[in-house]
Amino acid sequence: MDKSRARLDRLFNRLERRVPFAARWLQYLRRPRSRWFRIPLGILLIFGGIFSFLPVLGIWMLPLGLLLLALDLPFLQGPVNNSVLRGTRKWSTWRRSRRNSRNTD
Repeated sequence: MDKSRARLDRLFNRLERRVPFAARWLQYLRRPRSRWFRIPLGILLIFGGIFSFLPVLGIWMLPLGLLLLALDLPFLQGPVNNSVLRGTRKWSTWRRSRRNSRNTD
């Protein structure tokens, strides 16, 4: 297993731990036989993320769709891994700075 695939598996494992109500679905979607369900779902989620200005759809759909497609498309694994890691770092930095600003007030 190459590094990008192993990192992607770790990202999915962390997502399953953080969102326990979706863990069962993610485990099902990660199975190799779910490929024919995973690819169209990933494409639909990406389109839903693009049209996030509509009331029901949201921007959260875009990264989830890219994550699902990265399981099957190796050329997406590196960029998706880097984007998720960068986003996670920025999110934790933002939360830390927000928490520190509340403590100093």
